[in-house]
Amino acid sequence: MSTLRQKGRQWGLGALTAVVFLLAWEALVRLMHVRPITLPPPSAVLLELAHEWRWYLEHAGFTLLTTLGGFALAVIIGVLLAMLLVASRRFEHAVYPLIVALNSVPKVAIAPLFVIWLGTGSQPKIAIAFLIAVFAVIVDAVHGLRSVPQDVLDLGRVLKGSTLDFFLKVRLPCALPSILTGMKVAISLALVGAIVGEFVASQRGLGYVILSAQGTFDTTRVFAAIVVLALMGIGLYGGLAWTERRVTPWRKVD
Repeated sequence: MSTLRQKGRQWGLGALTAVVFLLAWEALVRLMHVRPITLPPPSAVLLELAHEWRWYLEHAGFTLLTTLGGFALAVIIGVLLAMLLVASRRFEHAVYPLIVALNSVPKVAIAPLFVIWLGTGSQPKIAIAFLIAVFAVIVDAVHGLRSVPQDVLDLGRVLKGSTLDFFLKVRLPCALPSILTGMKVAISLALVGAIVGEFVASQRGLGYVILSAQGTFDTTRVFAAIVVLALMGIGLYGGLAWTERRVTPWRKVD
């Protein structure tokens, strides 16, 4: 009960902060007579969302699907690559510099290539989301797989299981907290990647909404799309945090 009360206080404090921020924003915009094209009041943004909520929901659904697609690929391929990097020093020396170099390249610069290769559908958005998110999964998964306590490693060797069993039953469970931490970072990066892909070429998604609204100087619509993106990001991160608490109950997760 004390934990629930503590969580309730945390959420209450966050909600109160958000309300105070929005009220201050509304008051300053009205008192300073700021033009809506420069900075719309929160009330105008909320009215926009209320009137066009089905339209925003449709575009948010497309962005969500591409985000989850890129995130899923990042988790699967990232964890597999991390296992190979930890299992083989030669593989690490051969591949890890390439991974770092690829991560260093701005994804906006290579996004048009994915449009050329994969078309203008959801595939290039998923690919860009994957590229932006996968490095976080690899780094945290490698860290977790290499941070297994020595006594646990010794116990695994004494049991004389196969190398695959050792990875799946000893290293992977011990590395799970680090992998989940990387996943929480990756889900936000995947959302960014999906928006980047929609900026480059798309007729659907919240990135398309922002880009088209920018072309018509509809600042209220831009802010409305940003609000939906923020809520989506909070929901995705919160879902992974809830999953982390359930699959690693031995850890104290805030």
